[in-house]
Amino acid sequence: MSKRKEITLKFIKKLSSAVNKNNISKVKELINELHSADIAEILEKVSLNEAQFIYQILDEEKSAEILLEIDDNLREDLLAALSAKEIAEEVIENLESDDAADLIGELSEKKQEEVLSHIEDTEYASNISDLLAYPEDTAGGLMAKELIKVNQNWNTLICLREMRKQAKNIKKVHTIYVVDDNEKLLGSLSLKRLLLTETNMPVKKIINSDIISTKATENNQNVANIMNKYDLVVLPVVDQNNKLLGRITIDDVMDVVKEEAEKDYQMASGITEDVESSDSVWTLTRARLPWLLIGMIGGVIGAEIIGIFDIQKNFELAFFIPLIAAMGGNVGVQSAAIVVQGLANNSLNTKDTFHKLTKELAVGLLNGLICSFIILVSTIMLGYGNELSLTVSISLLAVIIFAALFGTFIPLTLEKYNIDPALATGPFITTINDVLGLFIYFLIGQAIF
Repeated sequence: MSKRKEITLKFIKKLSSAVNKNNISKVKELINELHSADIAEILEKVSLNEAQFIYQILDEEKSAEILLEIDDNLREDLLAALSAKEIAEEVIENLESDDAADLIGELSEKKQEEVLSHIEDTEYASNISDLLAYPEDTAGGLMAKELIKVNQNWNTLICLREMRKQAKNIKKVHTIYVVDDNEKLLGSLSLKRLLLTETNMPVKKIINSDIISTKATENNQNVANIMNKYDLVVLPVVDQNNKLLGRITIDDVMDVVKEEAEKDYQMASGITEDVESSDSVWTLTRARLPWLLIGMIGGVIGAEIIGIFDIQKNFELAFFIPLIAAMGGNVGVQSAAIVVQGLANNSLNTKDTFHKLTKELAVGLLNGLICSFIILVSTIMLGYGNELSLTVSISLLAVIIFAALFGTFIPLTLEKYNIDPALATGPFITTINDVLGLFIYFLIGQAIF
């Protein structure tokens, strides 16, 4: 039985000491009863040599599970030390087809072929090969082939006998699927009802035909939305002819949700690639630099706008440049974030553009009136003069309304052209709002002064 353990620095030092002394029995004593997730955490905290030593003394089933838990770079290093035959026998054959396909997919094409050739179960190897053919971001790329299925024409006694055979290769049985002679999905079967029904009763008389499925070509984000909407633990996958191909479990979808959240967060922060802190300096620089350059260009354009309006005549306008720029950027990002969230969970689509723009106009107008009134009273009380106070107040109202509309319109437009709308919550919209906000501010200032 696996035990949960908090991995402390003291424990790591104790384990490292045992590893450096080649004390295999002590290492096993320390880690054998730990959960695979805790061992994965340990491997990421020790040196590569120590991680390789620990990994080699683990039993095959646990070592295979741990490979799915650890960091991509460490997994690559551990697999590099294994031959294709060792990967097939010690790792792949201890995993379900979806996890096995994900792991093999990280190898070179040549090594993929070598690993598949060493898998003794030809049907299992064929299943993995089929899964590798699906794009990674589709339901087919997420699904596992292992499942329990019964024919509608079988009676309950035959069902139980066949289910026992099929269950040998499955770690967890979530649902019993019912198919016809052509393997087309018809529905599901309740285990309780199966056990309580007479042994000669045909399955088609106790089938539950109210079942939700997804096509193998469906985008994985849509799969996550379907499972979330209908509160599903498992989702069957079918082809264009409704032939049952496999099933997706909630743990696979949670991985997708986590990866998408990380990607959107990085994009919102102005990082163009999927990177981790362990990546090389060049990789991290390449991911961050594009938006830094765009931000810098935006700053140059902003400076040019200030120059166009000859700020020397009314130098006091410069006092409120940071306020106008900050408010425009903040409002724009707020509006964009709400729209991006709505697009991500399918509660909003591009057909709602007019309705959403109208609503954001109302929100922007109300927020703008409140903020502009506060700044008007504040600047007058601080003695900035009526003209400057009025300029800042009107400009702030205009900038907030514009930023709210712009922050709504941009992600909806990006989504329409199949560009990730999360892009709109980052430096892209902030930079544009800064530049256009300054333009509005000085234009109004020139009109009033």
